[in-house]
Amino acid sequence: MTGRGPRLRSALGRTAIDVSPLRLSRPFRIVFTARTLSVFGLGFALVALPLQVYSLTGSSALVALVSAVGGMSVLGGTLVAGVLADRHPRRTLIVTGRLAATVAFTGLALNALWPETPATLWIIAGCAALNGFLGTFSQVALQAAVPGLIPRDRLPAAGALLALTGKLGGIAAPAAGGALIAAWGYPAVYAITAVASAATTALVARLPEMRPESGADAPRSPLAAIGDGLRFAVRDRIVGPVLLLGFVQLLLAAPYVLIPEIADRVLGGGEQTAGLLYSASAVGAVTASLTSGWTGSLRRRGAVLLGAVALCGAATAGLGASTALAAAAVALAALGLAEIIEEILRFALLQTSTPDTMRGRVNSLWTAQNSVGGSLGGLVLGGLAAAAGPGAALLAGGAAAVALTAAVAAAFPGLRRAGEPAVPPPRAPAEQAAAASPEQKKENA
Repeated sequence: MTGRGPRLRSALGRTAIDVSPLRLSRPFRIVFTARTLSVFGLGFALVALPLQVYSLTGSSALVALVSAVGGMSVLGGTLVAGVLADRHPRRTLIVTGRLAATVAFTGLALNALWPETPATLWIIAGCAALNGFLGTFSQVALQAAVPGLIPRDRLPAAGALLALTGKLGGIAAPAAGGALIAAWGYPAVYAITAVASAATTALVARLPEMRPESGADAPRSPLAAIGDGLRFAVRDRIVGPVLLLGFVQLLLAAPYVLIPEIADRVLGGGEQTAGLLYSASAVGAVTASLTSGWTGSLRRRGAVLLGAVALCGAATAGLGASTALAAAAVALAALGLAEIIEEILRFALLQTSTPDTMRGRVNSLWTAQNSVGGSLGGLVLGGLAAAAGPGAALLAGGAAAVALTAAVAAAFPGLRRAGEPAVPPPRAPAEQAAAASPEQKKENA
């Protein structure tokens, strides 16, 4: 009996989210704080932009047009940012991205205060394009820079902390943004977002310079450099399959676009039922983040990543087979949990498997994949639902995701064996100082 308490505390310690990157690295604390502020600010904007466009025009087509302008800008910005992040100090790109967001949201706030004119919609689209293109620089450069800010064996912990911030922001920010719009209107929401962006600009300006390692392709043209990044991603025995798995999951096992139809046609509910289903996925994701401590000591990260993607497919199929709210909620909670485990392990594998000279371009491909893959996945599942019904569409998509995950596992044995040794016992402070990189020795707390 006397040993049960210490054993339980030890087990909980291994399972609870690892916050050591925040303790070990002052630059990572800055990154984490800036990301938290920016995620909430962007969450406000994601609600305000479509609502404002619709209130001005009454046209869903124009809402979609402005959204498409922002999406195409993000795609272009990611590809450019990947090349720049491998050639120039990453702090410069991060500051540029956050400053562009500050300018864009300030423009949206001033535009919302001004009486409506024929140019109003063009100003909104222009600000969305500016933030989409230059604002993406900060995201790509931050992801490329994180491995240089913390010890290598803390990358899964860093991925979990960043995933938790993104998920919590995705849950709370849209709801808060809607409430603020109802209470104070669009100018106030954009102004709050601009202030948050300005605060993150000031924060990230305090980061170290973070110059990338010099690469042999520096004199090459940007298009040739992008091509080099694509070839590296395709040929690498870990990076290529990891990106391929992400595309499989986004294309076939991301059923969120069909939740309103499932709630209405299958479960016989309305907005409240749909809200519960979205919340179930969020609960699973947050639970996975808060209990992610075990991911740092995995020996076979690749094998667990394959299992997580297969679980996404199985959960999607389970949602398609559900005819009761409780079963659908369980399926979505499992999906949210699997997605976060997948994100943590994908982050760790991509960063550790990519040389610093390629890290900007690989992270830009990952960012572009999330943007484009999610949109394509919505089209695929939406088209299947129109033809065969939402339940059948999700069953087919989930089953295909499981089958393709098995095919990737069979075709890429290097991914199945990918991983690192278990995390070593904690080192004494003197040993940690000796093992730190020169940049960490200068900048860590």
